[in-house]
Amino acid sequence: MATPTHDLWATQRAQRRDAAQPLAARMRPRTLDEFVGQDHFLGPGQLLRRLLEADRLSSALFCGPPGTGKTSLATLLAAHTQRRFEQANATTVGVKLVREILERARNHLELHGQRTILFLDEIHRFNRAQQDVLLGDVESGIITLIGATTENPFFAVNAPLVSRSHVFEFQTLTEDNIQTLLQRALDDPERGFGNQPIQLTPEAVEHWAMACDGDARRALTALEVAVRSENVSPDGPALVIDLQLAEQSIQQKAVVYDATGDEHYDTISAFIKSMRGSDPDAAIYWLARMLHAGEDPMFIARRIAILASEDIGNADPQALQIAAAAYDITHRIGMPECQLTLGQAAIYMATAPKSNASAMAIWTAMSDVKNQRTQPVPKHLRDGHYAGAKKLGRSVGYQYAHDDPDGHVAQQYLGVDKTYYTPTNRGHEQRITRFLEWIASRSLPDQPPTADPEPDPPGPQPDTLSTGGAGGVTSPNHGEGER
Repeated sequence: MATPTHDLWATQRAQRRDAAQPLAARMRPRTLDEFVGQDHFLGPGQLLRRLLEADRLSSALFCGPPGTGKTSLATLLAAHTQRRFEQANATTVGVKLVREILERARNHLELHGQRTILFLDEIHRFNRAQQDVLLGDVESGIITLIGATTENPFFAVNAPLVSRSHVFEFQTLTEDNIQTLLQRALDDPERGFGNQPIQLTPEAVEHWAMACDGDARRALTALEVAVRSENVSPDGPALVIDLQLAEQSIQQKAVVYDATGDEHYDTISAFIKSMRGSDPDAAIYWLARMLHAGEDPMFIARRIAILASEDIGNADPQALQIAAAAYDITHRIGMPECQLTLGQAAIYMATAPKSNASAMAIWTAMSDVKNQRTQPVPKHLRDGHYAGAKKLGRSVGYQYAHDDPDGHVAQQYLGVDKTYYTPTNRGHEQRITRFLEWIASRSLPDQPPTADPEPDPPGPQPDTLSTGGAGGVTSPNHGEGER
């Protein structure tokens, strides 16, 4: 039986341990009502709230950027549902320890009738075989697994676990959320700085709310650094945390970006779609975000080059030359100077007329070559530069285009009647359209050829398009994603 002295000693130890924790850890919410953010699944009437109200909480995967409350919410769920709570990090535990946790959960359920929540942080660090260890006990309900990850669970977690779990995507906290948490830390006398004379200016709060990029842990750490660095005394003058001190406490703005995860793919996707959608401002922003976060500039240059052919094509043939130059210069000079080149190239691509006609042509032709019957080369187009070629009918009947005054003769170049390239009426492809119409007219026996094989079409001419402007160009095609 514990004595009063032993109880006092244990209490003092707990208080010292709690006091040594960082402010962000001390300020973790103690109830669901204290939890800030994620109203899209935890607010009134939303899925997780309904599951809790019906006492139907099942295994879940929490995915999202750091500092958004994944660990805090898992702890709160265990307390709310009155279940045992076991916590582990996939970077520090192996299969053996996980099996021990599962065995404890099984024994506790059999002896006391209480289920266990296993919170496994960074679950994506487990390989497929390690994740499979959890399947049986998750399936039988021995444990309620809550896995947390900053990765996309549909890629980082194996399919059987995903199918047995609700997936909740955490969003970065809003600036209002961050301001609420900062004010709570200032006012709380037990866990925060409520017993110290501190004044936080609105400019300082706004700066931290912006600079932390939705990461509550980073904002609270900045507040703690500002307070600790000034040695505030409860009996001394008030500490005024102004904008200058706030900037010194947080240093550089955090950018949520994982060069191998969702942020990498999502941001490059936004960059490409912004150029395709002719929005230079959006394209420049996404470019800047990638460069600031340390993305490989050569990767960006490759994507610009692909877009120049896929989404601009012959509507502005110079776009491919700009992309090639940007790739070469980026390779030669690197960062930070190549940001100028990449920015110029991105703006050019965004403001160039758009056409995916040449891309569609090669995609369709590749599909036909792969899936349809192979077309033989017509005999009159085959190589005739060897002895005996004429006896085999090679190159017989071929008409040399330059022998015609207009540089074109009507003859069959493909064994079937098939159209792969259909140019648009945007940019330089207006001129190509007119030329192909002229070609088609010469193939019709009863229609005389036009006088000019390449009449200038109305609208912008190639020398105007070379500046990258998109004046007079119709709306671009609306493609979805990257092919």
